[in-house]
Amino acid sequence: MEPTESPSEYYSHYEGTGDLEMCDYSQSAVSQMLFPVLYVLIFILGLLGNGAVIFTVWRTQGKRRVPLVYIGNLALADLTFVSFLPLWAVNAVLDYHWPFGWFLCKISCYVVVLNLYASVFLLTSMTFDRYLAIVHPLSSRQVRTRSRMYVSLAAVWTLSGLLALPVLIFQTTRHSMSDDYIFCTMDLSQAVSSEHQEGFWVAGLSLAMSVLLFLLPFLVMMVCYGLISCTLISHFKIHRKQHQRKRRLFKIIITVVVVFATCSIPIHALRSADALVLLHVFPITCAFMRFTMFIYPYATCLSYANSCLNPFLYAFLDLNFRSQCLRLLHLK
Repeated sequence: MEPTESPSEYYSHYEGTGDLEMCDYSQSAVSQMLFPVLYVLIFILGLLGNGAVIFTVWRTQGKRRVPLVYIGNLALADLTFVSFLPLWAVNAVLDYHWPFGWFLCKISCYVVVLNLYASVFLLTSMTFDRYLAIVHPLSSRQVRTRSRMYVSLAAVWTLSGLLALPVLIFQTTRHSMSDDYIFCTMDLSQAVSSEHQEGFWVAGLSLAMSVLLFLLPFLVMMVCYGLISCTLISHFKIHRKQHQRKRRLFKIIITVVVVFATCSIPIHALRSADALVLLHVFPITCAFMRFTMFIYPYATCLSYANSCLNPFLYAFLDLNFRSQCLRLLHLK
């Protein structure tokens, strides 16, 4: 469910899957002003945090370390993403009416999804780079070069752009049948011949996004951080005097995994459940509809919050980077 879609537009792909006209959705209503406020809050925090990171990376003198370049690209992806949240805040205030035209509907949604993919892929790349640096510090020197880093960054952005192409192709504006409302939504009618096929397309796209944006990156993070933890434990058994550094490294590792999982699991669990219903694996019920209609906006906001938390997790928890950032901002 895109933030520019109304609940009625999103659930229109359930037509033909069952008789849901008698369902009572009155208990599923949420405050119309709550989510615009949350969007604006995420926008402000993301703008300040990611802007400070980009400024620090840009002003860094001398050769930039590989992790620093990854952090800068991650901040750029998150900053681009949160920059479009004010449009969605206005859209939500207007009860999901889209007043900004067809072009901005298509381009903004494409750029947003592209940067969502880029953000997650950059987090995964940073995790793998950290694994190489800590677990294989000597043998990885020939791999962790600046030229190969730029190749990996180009691959991340290119792959993200390609994976977001369905949004660029199918996202459009659609007029409401009953009034003058305009919705910015996915229109798959040009690719399918029936509503039944449209449901399978929606299910396939939902499952693909859940796998690529959460399941595979989370597995990579868990494996890499697990191996990093084992290496750190064995290392600090030898160097017992560095207990403070040990606690700080483990704190960062645990925080990264917990925050990413906390922000990502609810939205992707709902997407997967929605897809399984569309694939007729589970029967659709009024209770399911009421629950998803109520919880989906909260899960969406939680997943977006990760973009304003990333600067604090991947930059400001690094003592050297934090000190440098505060010094450049004349706060230290």
